[in-house]
Amino acid sequence: MVQIGYTMMTEQAGPTDLVDHVVHAEEAGFDFSVSSDHYFPWLESQGHAPYVWSVLGAAAHATSRIPLTTYVTCPTFRYHPAVVAQKAATLQLLADGRFRLGLGSGENLNEHVVGGGWPPADVRHEMLEEAVQIIRDLFAGGYVNRRGRHYTVESAKLYDLPDQAPPLGIAVSGEQSCRLAGRYADLLIATEPEPGLVEAFSRHGGEGKPRIGQLPVCFDTDRDAAVRRAHDQFRWFGLGWKVNSELPGPKSFDAATAFVREEDVAGSIPCGDDPEHFVRAVKPFVDAGFTDVALVQIGGDTQHAFLDWAQRTLLPELRSAL
Repeated sequence: MVQIGYTMMTEQAGPTDLVDHVVHAEEAGFDFSVSSDHYFPWLESQGHAPYVWSVLGAAAHATSRIPLTTYVTCPTFRYHPAVVAQKAATLQLLADGRFRLGLGSGENLNEHVVGGGWPPADVRHEMLEEAVQIIRDLFAGGYVNRRGRHYTVESAKLYDLPDQAPPLGIAVSGEQSCRLAGRYADLLIATEPEPGLVEAFSRHGGEGKPRIGQLPVCFDTDRDAAVRRAHDQFRWFGLGWKVNSELPGPKSFDAATAFVREEDVAGSIPCGDDPEHFVRAVKPFVDAGFTDVALVQIGGDTQHAFLDWAQRTLLPELRSAL
């Protein structure tokens, strides 16, 4: 049976609310949670971008069952991979083994703030591979020294290591990233229900490993209000990863989506309160071979209404149908 997750979307809620939301998601019966790791929102209308690692530390102590996952952290620009390894090991301890470290090659939107420029995708993947090797080495214990093409590590060691290192997930969007994920990842991460991604991940060494997808949804008893809110805050989603990873700021996303219509968004994001629409939107991920699907409820101030409805209606429908 597919596992249904909840997204703590840092771009649309502040830190206290995010912790409150994931506590409610645990109570509602979601199987796992994921959280974005952003420095900026996609659009100004979303309005938030707290430091997710502080949020996750609080969430680890406020919850007791639900797994926590970064979806995803870029360990190559804002953060040095040795620091990411330390943060992840600490969070795994705080969460009593419920943490999964999702990694990706990042977006210009968030990583430009440190002034390192934005290289082409093949260089970003090369950097990610080196970063993953460093993180794996530090999770293994002992001192790590490395002088690689992109990173230097001088006598680094993690003094607080969990008994079981956090599983590593790697976000994929094409053959190159699937090759990297198949070689190094414990789980696949993707935002589109593409069977080719699952097939490539399996072919490169990921056979039998979990595969997590993500789906934006917009619950509201007033469907028109849901469509307006989805358009206002999530019209960027349809641009695709190759565009989303390159644009440098919220104003760029606003300009790039100036001609996206409400009906365009409603055609790709389930809106309203008919659970059948949501089931039909999840099904392509299941058909593509994904084992887990994390839902993103659009609108920071609508989370509790969505979670109550999900507990009462949506989760039973999904589990019955899928």
